[in-house]
Amino acid sequence: MERQPAKTETDPAYRLLGIVRGLFSELRGKTGQEDRVSLDSLLDRDLGFDSLARVELLSRIQRSFGVDLPEEILNRAETPRDLLEALRRAARGPAQQELAASLATLESAQGEAAGADTLLEVLDWHVRRQPERVQIIARTESGDQPISGRSLAQASEEIAAGLQNRGLEPGQSVAIMLPTCPEYFYVYLGILLAGGIPVPIYPPARLTQVEEHVRRHVGILSNAGTVLLVTVPEARAVSRLLQAHVLSLHSVVSVQELRSSGASFIRVPVTARDVAFIQYTSGSTGDPKGVALTHANLLANVRAMGQAVGVGPDDVFVSWLPLYHDMGLIGAWLGTLYFGIPLVVMSPLAFLVRPVRWLRAIHEYRGTLSAAPNFAYELCVKKIGEEELSGLDLSSWRLAFNGAEAVLPETLTRFRRRFAPFGFRTEALTPVYGLAENSVGLAFPPPGRGPVIDCVQRETFSRTGRAVRALSEEASPLCFVSCGRPLPGHELRILDASGHELAERQEGRIEFRGPSSTRGYFNNPQATSQLFHGGWLDSGDRGYIAGGEVFLTGRAKDIIIRGGRNIYPQELEEIVGEIPGVRKGCVVAFGSPDPASGTERLVVIAETRRSDPAELERLRGEIHAAIFEALGEPADELVIVPPGTVLKTSSGKLRRAANRDLFEAGLADGRKRTGRRQMARLAAGALVPQLQRWTARAGEVLFSAWAWSVFYMVMPAVWLATAMTQRPSTAWSVGRAGALLLIRLTGTPFSVSGLEQLPKGSPCVLVANHASYIDGIVLLAALPEHFVFVAKRELGEGFLARLYLQHLGAHFVERFTATESVQDAGRLEEVLRAGHGLVFFPEGTFTRVAGLQPFRMGAFLVAANTGTPVVPVAISGTRFVLRDGQWRPRRGAIRVSVGDPLVPAADARDAFAAAVALRDAARAHILRHCGESDLQPFEISENGR
Repeated sequence: MERQPAKTETDPAYRLLGIVRGLFSELRGKTGQEDRVSLDSLLDRDLGFDSLARVELLSRIQRSFGVDLPEEILNRAETPRDLLEALRRAARGPAQQELAASLATLESAQGEAAGADTLLEVLDWHVRRQPERVQIIARTESGDQPISGRSLAQASEEIAAGLQNRGLEPGQSVAIMLPTCPEYFYVYLGILLAGGIPVPIYPPARLTQVEEHVRRHVGILSNAGTVLLVTVPEARAVSRLLQAHVLSLHSVVSVQELRSSGASFIRVPVTARDVAFIQYTSGSTGDPKGVALTHANLLANVRAMGQAVGVGPDDVFVSWLPLYHDMGLIGAWLGTLYFGIPLVVMSPLAFLVRPVRWLRAIHEYRGTLSAAPNFAYELCVKKIGEEELSGLDLSSWRLAFNGAEAVLPETLTRFRRRFAPFGFRTEALTPVYGLAENSVGLAFPPPGRGPVIDCVQRETFSRTGRAVRALSEEASPLCFVSCGRPLPGHELRILDASGHELAERQEGRIEFRGPSSTRGYFNNPQATSQLFHGGWLDSGDRGYIAGGEVFLTGRAKDIIIRGGRNIYPQELEEIVGEIPGVRKGCVVAFGSPDPASGTERLVVIAETRRSDPAELERLRGEIHAAIFEALGEPADELVIVPPGTVLKTSSGKLRRAANRDLFEAGLADGRKRTGRRQMARLAAGALVPQLQRWTARAGEVLFSAWAWSVFYMVMPAVWLATAMTQRPSTAWSVGRAGALLLIRLTGTPFSVSGLEQLPKGSPCVLVANHASYIDGIVLLAALPEHFVFVAKRELGEGFLARLYLQHLGAHFVERFTATESVQDAGRLEEVLRAGHGLVFFPEGTFTRVAGLQPFRMGAFLVAANTGTPVVPVAISGTRFVLRDGQWRPRRGAIRVSVGDPLVPAADARDAFAAAVALRDAARAHILRHCGESDLQPFEISENGR
């Protein structure tokens, strides 16, 4: 973290920072964040100091230091450091020397973003300190593309602006259907910057499985309430099918369209409690389970994994893992982003086509960390030829993580033997355990120890679940690999079917808890209730503990119970996959209920490229023999199918439940359903939701046309009548009549409550939230008496608006230049003393992003200085009717709620303190009744951002 000034009362930097923190505390209502205010905090964005707050700050600094600072510093200073420099220039003699010495001691830190509470603060932290440091090296077909922290931040803000321009609101979800590419990183962070929730999904792999792909993703996108989908032009056909089936999905866009929008990015507050990622697990199409992970969850997991493996500044992570999967997104990218180490990333397809590319990247970039599922290590052993290994050096690879699926002891042995001549060390092999419900990582072994394999008696374990060590001469033992101990701050336990915790070496269900754990499944309360058991989360995995380390035995739902005996499918799949002619990694075993026997049938589906009937019959016999030799009994059903039949997840894991459903539906015989026929069925199924969407849009267009017709009939007449009036009160009556007529003719439901709260016979300061172009019209319709609008100076630049507002008696004020803001405030105080009420929009402006923004101090200082009560007014519904940047009105209800008058506190320390109290009370009423979220930042990160 940044080294702060020495904490002594005589140190000038500390004194200045104390003044800034004191004002921040008053404005924020003592949030407990004062210590995070630093000399590099931005006065506007980080601290929320508007022009009048800056005036107050300057006044306090001058009183404390006994110097006069130039007025232009009010507008020029961006940080407390700038104010300290201005003090140094204004001071004389020893005081100037003391300030110069104080400035010279301030240093910036390097390393991990230890004080960050969100992923966006992590990015900000690194951009401020080392903006040109390369964070990502993307290996593409056109060459290696380095991405610095600064370019990552800039591109992400362009994406965020494009998303906001498309109507994205905070809390809405956006699907990312992109391959691994530089744009993926920009889109993910851009969604977070815009206040959205990223939902990674994978592009379709095969046309012959497009129907299953679309139906699964329709369930995911509908569950997430996805409003936008970002994809590549090549996937537009599938994207349109998804859009046709998902009613909430209103837009499909490309990265280029978002980056070229030309819109301005509007920063929204993001906190540690906000969801930063929804990872959908491999459930059924009808009941998708989306693991909701917050910024706090992800950072807790990244920090714990970093501590467990000892991440250092010299580490380099090399990855081909898909970014739509937690192991690639969190484990590889977000971890390297947090610790400030480079990530060398390539496409999964590049690895699958030529596995040696992964190892070559480790060689070329001296990679120290890398991770992959078990099948990837197996693929390297089987598919890399000797001629491809010339000159390969893997000696830099200190940790080779193996996770995301069952870790097979045979694979570890084969990989070690194959690549030891090329510098690979056995102790680099690091089997790990994790799951999406705990962000990604849960258990890691000590770094550099190498794998520990436990071989147990097969029959005893299958019948009783006790992991009794096998004797060295025992034939065919069951062997399991240790995944180490729980990460720091995390716990796991093993339970039996009754929920009792088991002793060591007794297999049962694994439960866990810790700061990385999800709060539940997104929009799925039933699945969430099944996940939690008294504060612990059910992993769905089975295993046992030995020597304090966890050994996984399989997924609870995948274990086949046959005749009172547990059969572990991954063992059979490995055995069958070794038979010549069977496609390795394309074998699935599962149990299917047999009502006649009351137990489960053992079903095995295996892919092969062979088609000759005699060859297939011979292969069938070899598979049956291998299964019988391993289990002592045959499989009940053996189905041999062509390539592409066995269903897998996006990360390459077998979808045993989906394959079971396919088998029980009679569709696992390998008969191909053409992609064209599947597309036709999907298109036909989309007709009904598409007609519903078209009907709704037609109604919206008709209403919009009618609303504009009414507007152009009514408002020109109102403008002319107003221009002819001599008295502002008369102009107000004309405007009110026109506003009510406009509301009535458009059929807009309109209600006003609390008018009796308006003071009778004395002026007040009325403050209202600002959400739409039509808020002024709404207040005209709602308020029976004349008020003086306080409008931003920019509105006076157009002839039509200026003439109309002038006849209403409006006053134009400067929002940004501090000295002019003070002068405008003085004129407004005279208006109140003359007996005229004022209407302020204290947010200053409105945006298309929904939510109540921070309030400026002007209205409340004017009220405090004159002793005038403040009346809060909440407007609800106008942003929906006509949003910023949108010129097609929508039908919606509008409500106006007038609150109790708020009188300036007579016992306040000064007028500024009284104004802060008025502001907070008024904002609280408006927030309760406006129907929108709070965009006031509650927290700032360490060092200000």
